[in-house]
Amino acid sequence: MGLGAYIAVSAALFALGIVAILVRRNVLYVLMGIEMILNAANINFVAFDRFNQSAGGGGGLEGRMFAIFVIILAAAEAAVALAIVLNVFHLFNSVKPSEADLLRE
Repeated sequence: MGLGAYIAVSAALFALGIVAILVRRNVLYVLMGIEMILNAANINFVAFDRFNQSAGGGGGLEGRMFAIFVIILAAAEAAVALAIVLNVFHLFNSVKPSEADLLRE
């Protein structure tokens, strides 16, 4: 399997993440879309690192380390975002972003 297959999977995952963010009107789906975009970036990091090593580009772990860093940031983002979603649901009894308009005033 070549690099193009990994890029195709990553592009499909990125596109699904963008669609989930734009089409869904639920904050939880938007968060899942963001996680899909971050995972698409992780696939690219690891794939390019693997194919750079197999092409004689050195034995570094830069791509894998970036992927681990992104996974850690995604976990922290998910924890904070879910806390915000729970607070918004407590205040507005809805998780739709368009109904949380108290901050507009």
